[in-house]
Amino acid sequence: MLLTQIQSDLSSALKDKDEIRVSTLRLLLSEIHNRQIEKQADLTDEDIVAVIRHGVKQRQEAMEAYQKGGRDDLVQKEKQEAEILSKYLPQEMTTKELEKLVKEAIDESQATGPADFGKVMGLVMNKVKGRIDGAKVAAVVKKMI
Repeated sequence: MLLTQIQSDLSSALKDKDEIRVSTLRLLLSEIHNRQIEKQADLTDEDIVAVIRHGVKQRQEAMEAYQKGGRDDLVQKEKQEAEILSKYLPQEMTTKELEKLVKEAIDESQATGPADFGKVMGLVMNKVKGRIDGAKVAAVVKKMI
């Protein structure tokens, strides 16, 4: 289970006195715990991946904001945290794999133009389930329709 792996990695980070990993993993475990309370049930690995993906996205947005503000020290901190979290995400699909799935979804839904964007997106997102960012999927769908 992913949760067990994260808890184990936190223990090793504590032993290694790796402050950035400790703080990042503690925050992640806190977010997972909060999501469990929200859902009122144990989380599946898929749910945990969604929490992690959200954390990575937040850090990327923070990096952009800090870059605009000229705070390179904070950019590096956010980058390190994003890298730590990314290790728990499944390997992202390649563009070629995504394009193949989009083509199949277009054929399956018999999409003829931009009006069918939603149908194609729905089919593709069900197939990729957390293996790639929705914005990347949307860009490929727009290009191929």
